[in-house]
Amino acid sequence: MTDCQALAPIAVAVPGANLGAYIHAANRVAVLTADEERTLAERFHVEADLDAARQLVLAHLRFVVHIAKSYAGYGLPQADLIQEGNIGLMKAVKRFDPTMGVRLVSFAVHWIKAEIHEYVIKNWRIVKIATTKAQRKLFFNLRSMKKSSANLTLSEAEAIASDLNVSARDVLEMEGRLLSYDAPIDGSPDDDDERASHAPIHYLEDRRYDPAVQIEASDFESNNSERLMAALDTLDDRSKAILARRWLSEQKATLHELAAEFGVSAERIRQLEKNAMDKVRAVLVA
Repeated sequence: MTDCQALAPIAVAVPGANLGAYIHAANRVAVLTADEERTLAERFHVEADLDAARQLVLAHLRFVVHIAKSYAGYGLPQADLIQEGNIGLMKAVKRFDPTMGVRLVSFAVHWIKAEIHEYVIKNWRIVKIATTKAQRKLFFNLRSMKKSSANLTLSEAEAIASDLNVSARDVLEMEGRLLSYDAPIDGSPDDDDERASHAPIHYLEDRRYDPAVQIEASDFESNNSERLMAALDTLDDRSKAILARRWLSEQKATLHELAAEFGVSAERIRQLEKNAMDKVRAVLVA
């Protein structure tokens, strides 16, 4: 089963010749409350209720339109961009877990942009050379295979061409196109050079804000905090206080300040700190 087969029966209007009417209709669909969204998501995932999925998709079409508009600089049909975004939205609805603690719109952004990015990569003039499997492999791997930011020499191009089963000419042409692909955003809207303001690298996915990535990072941080607290609990009160004052306080205490507080030498504080750190490290790596 493909990613969207479960949603295939959903009758979602697609943007056609009258794009304005489609956008107007999409904006007229009411935005769901958090409770309404959760109820519909549960109906779809628990009861396989396709009508609930349809309502989730329709209520978020306006967000696809909003995202698709940010890709207007490529000169690609906006209706096609919206349709690709809608495919991403349906994939998001299929995967959305209402127990994750995030709204569908936040989760769906990743999937909407991923579909639009793939469409842009396949259709923008800068990657028209990548028509074969080997050339697509070249497009996605050339940057990492280059040993420096300098232009490739003929011998380097020939070596890469041999590895990827393409011609050296293809390698050199793709390198030139990648320079366009990485172009900085600087130039005015009136510039003839598309590279100045519409380089696709500036529109590619930033996974830092993918809810799944954020939840994973949060879980990782929470787990580390719990393990650190457990490791600190293995220390005596004095050693725990020294580590807390030296490393866990906003204002780090000096060895001499702690020496005066505990009535020992600064060297003794240093030794206690080192011993405590060794014990905590041993617990954390166990």
